Amino acid sequence: MRRVARRIGVEPSYLSKVERDEEAPPSEEKIVRLARDLGEDADVMLAMAGKLPSDLKRTILARPELFSLLIRQLKNAPDRAVLKVVREVRDGRW
Repeated sequence: MRRVARRIGVEPSYLSKVERDEEAPPSEEKIVRLARDLGEDADVMLAMAGKLPSDLKRTILARPELFSLLIRQLKNAPDRAVLKVVREVRDGRW
């Protein structure tokens, strides 16, 4: 834990307290560093910390009504339905 803490720029005791829910999660930048260091997905780790990546936040805030509608419609959808939407958007099938 000490080596990881040093690599991401926090004190080991802070990282330990975060792990035990005694401290608030670190900043987005530190979480992204931690994800890279651990080989994990930064978006997933940010979500686990109750945070949204800055780029996603900007995207949502650019069209809040549309994104809130989309997310509300998808929130109870099965994973396969969400993946279908993601693939269609990614592949440009409009």
